[in-house]
Amino acid sequence: MKTLYSTKATVTGGRAGSASLSDNDLTINMVPPGSGKEGNNPEQLFAMGYSACFDGALAAVKQMEKAKFDSTTSIEVDLLQGEGHDYKLAAKIHVIGENTELSADEFQQLVEKAHEVCPYSKATSGNIDVEVSSEVR
Repeated sequence: MKTLYSTKATVTGGRAGSASLSDNDLTINMVPPGSGKEGNNPEQLFAMGYSACFDGALAAVKQMEKAKFDSTTSIEVDLLQGEGHDYKLAAKIHVIGENTELSADEFQQLVEKAHEVCPYSKATSGNIDVEVSSEVR
């Protein structure tokens, strides 16, 4: 495969440090979830990245299928803890379709196709529990 883009993130201090990207001026203050401190945590950043990627995949599916709609994708990411240090993620993807003549079932089929196309969905397949839902307004 041809590399379309590459980036590098560097974190110092883990969940209570800072994260920066090598290819721009973005630096983020990292804080543990629920700490009440100013900053962001990895789960928030993952949810934002996954949402953007998924909505982009849906746009590609829309173009392939010659469908017409506007979409908004939200992804809820849960950090789960089992016993001890047994952590895992779960995600709930919800897409709202607007300005379309597609039925709710037709739109859901396109959303599921986007789930097959999205690089984040491919990366998490079999690794985290993911629920995919949609609605047409």
